[in-house]
Amino acid sequence: MWHALMHIEIPVADKVVRTLAVYLLIVALLRLAGKRELAQLNGFDFVVMLLLSNVVQNAIIGPDNSLWGGALGAILLVGANAVFVRVVLVVPWLKRLVHGSPSVLVWNGRWRERALFRLGLGKAEVVQGIMEQGGDGVHDTRLVTLEPQGALIVRLRESEQNADKTDMADLRARLERIEAHLAALAAK
Repeated sequence: MWHALMHIEIPVADKVVRTLAVYLLIVALLRLAGKRELAQLNGFDFVVMLLLSNVVQNAIIGPDNSLWGGALGAILLVGANAVFVRVVLVVPWLKRLVHGSPSVLVWNGRWRERALFRLGLGKAEVVQGIMEQGGDGVHDTRLVTLEPQGALIVRLRESEQNADKTDMADLRARLERIEAHLAALAAK
């Protein structure tokens, strides 16, 4: 029993190549599948992710079911991910290749139908994101993008944006001028 648990059935180099190849394949597949896969998983996407992990399991471990073989595969996956994420951060062309660029979903209050279809996003999902960020609907937006990591960024039309400190200071100064003018009129 202990032999089956502790003896790695395939050469370590084979395990390394298998693990790294499957890792890179999954990264490429997720990149091709699009930002939506990372943004929010619906029920179908979740099932695909679960089944995908099961499908590639044997490609990583091969004919090896040992405890050490599984541990080595896990260590290689976590290590490869740590290295890959850091390399992507410092190599600009690789960052663009892996992450891609933002996708414009709404421009000046108008839907970009082709982008929505390509990403597999419904208008209701985008409208929900717009409402969560302070808009009442697509008509309130200047620009809505889906970022490479899956975040929905909403830029509202200027007339729909919340007031900031500068706006409040300008309003306060204007009110003071009006009050001063009214006081001057009342004094006459």
